[in-house]
Amino acid sequence: MQKLFEPLSFTRGPAMKNRFMLAPLTNTQSHEDGTLSDDEFHWLTMRAKGGFGLTMTCAAHVQAIGQGFPGQLGVFSDDHLPGLTRLAKTIKAEGSLAIVQLHHAGMRSPSNLIGADPVCPSNNEEYGARALSTAEVEQLIEDFIAAAERSEKAGFDGVEIHGAHGYILAQFLSPTINQRDDQFGGCLENRMRPIREIIKGIRQRCGDDFNVSLRLSPERFDMDLGDVIQVAKGVFAAGDIDFLDMSLWDVRKEPEDEAYKGRSLISYFTELDRGTVKLGVAGKIMRQADVEYCLDAGADFVLIGRGAILHHDFPEQLAKDANFVPISLPVKADHLKQEGLGEKFITYMSGWDGFVQA
Repeated sequence: MQKLFEPLSFTRGPAMKNRFMLAPLTNTQSHEDGTLSDDEFHWLTMRAKGGFGLTMTCAAHVQAIGQGFPGQLGVFSDDHLPGLTRLAKTIKAEGSLAIVQLHHAGMRSPSNLIGADPVCPSNNEEYGARALSTAEVEQLIEDFIAAAERSEKAGFDGVEIHGAHGYILAQFLSPTINQRDDQFGGCLENRMRPIREIIKGIRQRCGDDFNVSLRLSPERFDMDLGDVIQVAKGVFAAGDIDFLDMSLWDVRKEPEDEAYKGRSLISYFTELDRGTVKLGVAGKIMRQADVEYCLDAGADFVLIGRGAILHHDFPEQLAKDANFVPISLPVKADHLKQEGLGEKFITYMSGWDGFVQA
């Protein structure tokens, strides 16, 4: 129990006051132009007040054409700076680290939302997506780096690069989606080149104490578990990021891949030599026993999603009562309103099976 509330230091930037990080959560609450809304500001700052050691934004798109859902926070224009600055200042005033998650949906950008065909490492008939040219891939890398500079200018402690869940950087990593024959396709070294170059660029152009992290997911979305393990091993060895965030869907599960069954999915990442890089995990972490399971397995911290939606003060509740159990599903919309969710977020959560009472 004590370890859950001990500080965790990173190679760069301030320490996190405990082992609880707010997972980056889609909430559809911002304005159409990507500027921060009062509802999204309230939702995030309420979690900082509720005791999370680090408060991460939802996926914030780095190009207008990379928008993945309505009401998505943007970080691709200086027009976003006033809202981002206000958000960073308030999160940090509550004693929580402030992090922007940098995102591009790639082929998963709805064409009716972006007003164009979505883009992808290669032409993709299923999504109606067109392949990026080599110059466009280089521009994509540049726009991730520029978004990190913008986040630093707004006062954030760092950024997380979204390389998970089938979005554009995961599309590059996928050996089936990525059919390129230039320096960004083919072997795994080439497929992870965009991620490496984004990290390198942020390190060169942001401050020495700027926290940089990466999110990966090891399964689904045409990912190869062996490849993802190698990517994790590579970023650990390089030491240029401060933490790796593994989105596991369920921290207690076994791998789906038959070749890797017989042990927990989390163990394939906790066993790697991390050097100075910290490791966090996400996936159905709802009680203290789940948090302790992750730390006992070798993770340094946990990312809380559903538990944080249900209780803005999830860490404080556990600090007061080790046997704390989140409210059972489905919940009333009024409960979510009291926990800081705006109407658009509640509507979005109503699309999750069995989450909100009809």
